[in-house]
Amino acid sequence: MRTLFAIAALALSTAASAQSYPTKAIRLVVGFAPGGAADTVARAIGDQLGKVLGQPIVIENRAGAGSSIAAENVAHSPPDGYTILIASPASISVNPALNSKLNYKPSDLTPITKVSSSPLVIVVNPATGITSLKDLIAEAKKMPGKLNYATSGVGSAPHFGAASFSQVTGIEMTHVPYKGGAPAVVSVVAGDTQLSFATPPSVLPMVKAGRLRALAVTSAERSTLMPEIPGMIEAGLPDYSLAFWYGFFVPAGTPRDIVQTLFNATIAAAKRPEVKAMLAAEGTEVSLSRSPQEFAAFVAEDEKFWVKLAKDSGAKAE
Repeated sequence: MRTLFAIAALALSTAASAQSYPTKAIRLVVGFAPGGAADTVARAIGDQLGKVLGQPIVIENRAGAGSSIAAENVAHSPPDGYTILIASPASISVNPALNSKLNYKPSDLTPITKVSSSPLVIVVNPATGITSLKDLIAEAKKMPGKLNYATSGVGSAPHFGAASFSQVTGIEMTHVPYKGGAPAVVSVVAGDTQLSFATPPSVLPMVKAGRLRALAVTSAERSTLMPEIPGMIEAGLPDYSLAFWYGFFVPAGTPRDIVQTLFNATIAAAKRPEVKAMLAAEGTEVSLSRSPQEFAAFVAEDEKFWVKLAKDSGAKAE
């Protein structure tokens, strides 16, 4: 009888908690330095998400280890809905596949919804004299390993975008990982590295300012959000195509009612015109799941692609 009473009391307590949620600020943890794509998407949606939920969303940047530090922090946080992770395939699929010593696994995180999707942008420092993908490939073949490409870390979409490009074209370039998209781009602008397969928000301002040259987007066709930049087919590489996404996750064990509340609020926030406009200006498209269950199924299927790409590339854990 006491056991039944305890179970009933716990159920009532959980239900009451879910109904009153949220009652305080919510952390939205970003695995990269400020200024990159993840940070841009988090701040654009987070601002409106806070308005929908009636509580502030506090952005917390925990850069390092290809976003694994942030993922581990969220995975080990209380499953109460007050800690959210914005993540890409890097921390959800790739890093756990590359490093068995990580202190978290994908099942430690519960998917809420996908929030954005976009191709990468291949950019070079104008001083390289490279003006097209054909130039880039020719230069890399002429000097194997001499071209350095900067990324937001081992296992990131930019890393594997470049690794896959190298495989398809038969070239050799040197990977230089940073703790986020912004510092990686700064290195290309400064000439410390020569190019990057970068997320649109991290490079488009520099492209528009003439400090970087965009060679192509990694989608097959031109993106409607960046129509001035050619796609892979037009650039002469029809066998290569890549896109990446960001999504929201919470610690495993978070009550279903709270997961659903966060899902509903995120969808409402991301559909607001100001969010769509803000991300579109950065070359990123709002892309939402129909339910947490659909997003979980998508992540499970998408993992196969990224893990295979990681293993084929020969990448090592950071």
